Amino acid sequence: MTWLVAFLLSLVGFGAPPSAAPTPGGVTIPVENAAGGGPLPPLTAARGSDPPIVVIDPGHGGRDPGAPGASSGIVEKDVTLALARAVRDALAATGRVRVALTRDDDRFIPLEGRYAIARRLGADLFISLHADAAQSNDSARGATIYTLSEVASDREAALLAQQQNASDAIGGVAMSRDPNVNLILIDLAQRESMEISARFAQVLHREAAPIFRFQDNWHRFAAFIVLKAPDIPSVLFESGYVTNPDDAAYLTSPEGRSQIASGLRRAIEAHFARRFLPSDAQ
Repeated sequence: MTWLVAFLLSLVGFGAPPSAAPTPGGVTIPVENAAGGGPLPPLTAARGSDPPIVVIDPGHGGRDPGAPGASSGIVEKDVTLALARAVRDALAATGRVRVALTRDDDRFIPLEGRYAIARRLGADLFISLHADAAQSNDSARGATIYTLSEVASDREAALLAQQQNASDAIGGVAMSRDPNVNLILIDLAQRESMEISARFAQVLHREAAPIFRFQDNWHRFAAFIVLKAPDIPSVLFESGYVTNPDDAAYLTSPEGRSQIASGLRRAIEAHFARRFLPSDAQ
């Protein structure tokens, strides 16, 4: 991606200053008005000199409880936090990737702030965990994976292009004052992220379907705000339906959490195996 960005900039007469150096890991777009500064969540340790970073986002939290469950006392924000901790611990045990949670307690984080945390950490993958609800159909069951839709991508790229200025950079290359040029650059970054996101969705289904249940229509497209970071591959994972008694019991059980965490761990490690992991970990 970086060479293509630089090439396009050279065609329109905007290049990097002589002192600019390529940004490791590809395209980087600064965070704008999202979550501000403040301390970042800790990363788990991992083997290797530069292991990939995965940010797990437990949906909802604090004043936003999410969907109520099939039985009293079950709310989505608690289900997602327990599941996120299980995924983090499963990944930390193998030490092949570094992991951070956007929240590790019952706090509210704005939607833009969630992927802003991933950007500030330089994440290679962002996974937002949720539990679905169908109040009028308690027979609905199974997991679903969402990735960003084409329409949402176009709209978000256009907005970001208008917001950037010449002090910003993509891939270590100074951006243009021309929003049309920036639109091309941001669109390229977002298209690449969308392609990687879709490939990860396929890997996640392949690795996890033998372990826990998915819906028949398991890959869907949407314009969820947490999926709109243009430079980070991102998926939203609906782990099951809290409104279905069987799914709710599974999601809140130690066995269910362990199995879902195992499926996600296998998918994440398979996703990074050829691109990042050292040879002794493959």
